[in-house]
Amino acid sequence: MRRLMLFKMAFTSISSNKIRTFLTMLGIIIGISSVITLVGLGEGTKKQVQEQIESLGTNLITVNITSRRTKGLSDEDIELIKTKPGIKNVAPLLNQNGIIVKSGTKTYSTTVEASTPEYFGIRKLDVESGRSLEKDDIESRGTVAVIGQDIVTELFPLQNPIGQSINIQGVDFTIVGVLKSQGSSAGGSGDDRVIIPITTAKRLFKTDEVRTIYIEGTSREDTQLARGYLELYFNSRFKGDTSQYRVFDQTSLLETATKTTESMTLMLMGIAAISLLVGGIGIMNIMLVAVIERTREIGIRKALGAKRRDIMIQFLIESSTVSLMGGVLGVILGYILANFLKSILSMSVYISFNVVLFAVVFSIFVGIFFGMYPASRASKLNPIDALRYE
Repeated sequence: MRRLMLFKMAFTSISSNKIRTFLTMLGIIIGISSVITLVGLGEGTKKQVQEQIESLGTNLITVNITSRRTKGLSDEDIELIKTKPGIKNVAPLLNQNGIIVKSGTKTYSTTVEASTPEYFGIRKLDVESGRSLEKDDIESRGTVAVIGQDIVTELFPLQNPIGQSINIQGVDFTIVGVLKSQGSSAGGSGDDRVIIPITTAKRLFKTDEVRTIYIEGTSREDTQLARGYLELYFNSRFKGDTSQYRVFDQTSLLETATKTTESMTLMLMGIAAISLLVGGIGIMNIMLVAVIERTREIGIRKALGAKRRDIMIQFLIESSTVSLMGGVLGVILGYILANFLKSILSMSVYISFNVVLFAVVFSIFVGIFFGMYPASRASKLNPIDALRYE
């Protein structure tokens, strides 16, 4: 029996039971669409996290003094750190959350960050209007501030904030710059900040202890070298007690975030695969029913010379075709659903060609695997017994 005739007979059988065929495909459609949607969301999240981390600079190193039992970093410590190999720039940071900022009768609770001019370059903070902090602001303990877009929206709607004043803990600061929008991330809004000179902040907040510094390596390749020297320095300073400080770079953070999102994606794929398993069992059950319904037909074909292999191939073609059709519809539905969630939840979605190809090929595999037993059972029917079957 020719292969073309086998395909024709398989498609005739599928099309003659449209409702049953669709119900059989439903499990595959749900399974494949779940895989496409969840993997798309997982990959999109991974890319978004990678882009956010890489936007901060792959040669960024952060040092935190975590223990409150020890004194923070002095100006002398920071100057000494600047001399370490592989280090290009250093920016100390004083950070105060929940600070009330006033402008006239309006008030707003925000984060006040105090640093040096190098902070803007190291943290990739661009100024949209005005200027950033300058060396003179640090040396003169200037009462100047650079604000984020959230501050503009809350305190200066429909106004140009440059040159206007804000009051921080009883001290008036002149706005000299407005940052470009940074957007939001898992850590919160990047636009909810006021940046002032660190020398002014030490007097304002009555502290001279710096517990966070940002360091820019001379290059991506030198980042690990710089980190090694920093760890040696802090090990010596804290007598080997690594619990008192933390040194980490963006490469390590990127690797950790990537592994986390990949694990999440694999877990979601595993959940979606359960639907495919259910769909495969549904195909097997329907094909077993089809074998019973077409017992006489199988007997006639075998009596006319059809070989066992021909019967088996016909039923495998039917099961794999049903599964393939379900896979294609599942890909389409998954793509639509993923983009719907993207627009509703403002989530990042990335569906690669490899994922689509894998989903389609896997759906065919499911059809062949779960159609194997019914096809084998049909091919083993005795022609005489099959012709007697009512």
